[in-house]
Amino acid sequence: MLIVAVTPLFLEKGAGWFSQNFKEIEENRATNQFWQRNALIFETGQKIKLSEFLRNIAELGYTKVWETEHRGEFSQRGGVVHIFPINSDKVFAIEFEGNFLMEIFTAPHPSISPSSSRPPGGKKPGFLAVSKPGFEEPSGFFPLGSVSPGAAIFHPGDYVVHIDHGIGVYRGLTQAETQKDADIIIEYAAPRERPNQPDLLFVPKTQSKRIAPYLGFKKPEIYRLGTAAWQLTKKRAKEDIMAYAKELLKTLAERKTAERKPYDAFGDLEEELISYFPYEYTPGQKKALDEIFSDMSRPEPMDRVLTGDVGFGKTEVAMLAAFRAVLNQKQAAVLAPTTILADQHAEVFKDRLEKFGVIISRLTRLENNQRIKEILKKVESGSIDIVIGTHKILGHRVNFKNLGLLIIDEEQKFGVSHKEKFKKENPALDILTLSATPIPRTLHLALSGIRRISTIETPPDGRMEIKTFVLPKNKKIMRDAIDFELSRHGQIYFLANRIHKIPQFLDEIQNLKLKNLKVGILHGRMPEAKIIKTMREFREGKLNLLISTTIIENGLDLSNVNTLIVEDSTRLGLSQAHQLRGRIGRGHREAFAYFLYPTHILKERAAERLDALERYSWLGAGLELAKKDLEIRGAGNILGRTQSGVAFRIGLNLYFELLEEAIGNLKNL
Repeated sequence: MLIVAVTPLFLEKGAGWFSQNFKEIEENRATNQFWQRNALIFETGQKIKLSEFLRNIAELGYTKVWETEHRGEFSQRGGVVHIFPINSDKVFAIEFEGNFLMEIFTAPHPSISPSSSRPPGGKKPGFLAVSKPGFEEPSGFFPLGSVSPGAAIFHPGDYVVHIDHGIGVYRGLTQAETQKDADIIIEYAAPRERPNQPDLLFVPKTQSKRIAPYLGFKKPEIYRLGTAAWQLTKKRAKEDIMAYAKELLKTLAERKTAERKPYDAFGDLEEELISYFPYEYTPGQKKALDEIFSDMSRPEPMDRVLTGDVGFGKTEVAMLAAFRAVLNQKQAAVLAPTTILADQHAEVFKDRLEKFGVIISRLTRLENNQRIKEILKKVESGSIDIVIGTHKILGHRVNFKNLGLLIIDEEQKFGVSHKEKFKKENPALDILTLSATPIPRTLHLALSGIRRISTIETPPDGRMEIKTFVLPKNKKIMRDAIDFELSRHGQIYFLANRIHKIPQFLDEIQNLKLKNLKVGILHGRMPEAKIIKTMREFREGKLNLLISTTIIENGLDLSNVNTLIVEDSTRLGLSQAHQLRGRIGRGHREAFAYFLYPTHILKERAAERLDALERYSWLGAGLELAKKDLEIRGAGNILGRTQSGVAFRIGLNLYFELLEEAIGNLKNL
């Protein structure tokens, strides 16, 4: 077996490359010092002490853990070592006897129990290699013992919902000559007369569409077969959902009764503004802009969600919408979650719009009291066209003369009360919400037809997929990743989401003793002026590594930053991690994101997030990640307490299916 060092160079190549080039690597190890240092080959019967083997793989950058689950890890139990090489899709077990390596074999993944859920032959079931739609990943394989009805992937032990029989546990497939002929096995609660023998339901593969994953908030109740309990639960859920759907549509109707004058188009001026954009509009941007302008041409106010992966050009589309509002004698407000993002938006809007006579002001903590008073006075008189700011825009002292359009950037950073404030004050207000990874509430209101949604799915020309690696934390990968980026004169974000530990991380990085390293520090407790100064120095290249908290996650657009190192990725939510990943790879250079984790605190839910982050790394995967985030976190406050209970009893998938059905029926009445 081949085990290669944990380095950016090898991580980039993927498992398939090493399989195809094994002979060349083996030959080069005889004479080439690089391959001697960075690759080891072992075989059964080889004479080598266990201690020597462990020392060798540690020198390659592998981290010792209790259970080997992720690439770059190894564990030891007596004379058996489990290792997950970065050049493989499988965990291997290596058995030693005395001073000899006696056996090498693929090992079952720790998440698969050794009972009936373990697939035949002892092979590791693995994870489905998810890649960009339409692209077949050569190193991927379909998990044995798993099933894929539609887009869902089930693993033994997963809770599933059968539309006719309720919630059960997926237990794999029956043995058959081909996987196509196998039946899906679902385990249900045991009957009273056989308390230790649960019922099993065998579902033909042709009926797999009747099964969906159970998405909920905690461990669900497992139903018994052959009883009326599930049908009664479904009946009550439908009644509750119908009542909730009526309430949603009533709220929507109240806003739709408000009217305002339709916006006129100013084709020549709008085309001139577009011509100043340094890039060609993508098909996704053009489609989204058409949909937004269509909304603005109607008498009822717009309430649209604009989604698109980080860096796909949502801000540009929103700027065109703001420009049309101003041309129609309306004011526009842009609400951003951080001072840094508001500052950047203000710079971009001024650069593009001031030549057309549009007056733009920034309203953040960077302005002194005298300046804030001047801005508020001009906003109230109507002499400022566009205000770009943080939560200060929501203050009671801010009174617009004629606010027509509110743009909310990164809406997941704002509470419901923040977003509802303007609606109550101005029912005819147009609202455009931007998000790369919509929060569950927004996502499902959009998917249910309550709010209109536009999605920019096409990346800018030349944009490349960000290479994403989830690895145990070790100094070797940090040093190699930083050194690689510096060697091509690039810049690095080092995310350290604990302010009190930043001095420790600074020492760690400086002790790597890398040439030409210029380090800066950025976090939210610094004075606002210092924050902006540090970012501008980083933007100008005076610094090439920025140790920062998640303050960098929103809106920064620096094309020379193409490496992200997250010191402890277990502390990040899935959508937040995706936002951070979008801060790199903004130009035409390949970018690398390293999500590191301390092996001793990797809990099941954190591992699930990191696995999803690594798998959903293609360009445009933000919406898919938002859906995955919903699976992992639950719906949060998308529903009231009553509706959360309903969703828990039947699962979110079925809940929203029934909700969409109810809304459709009510709309047709």
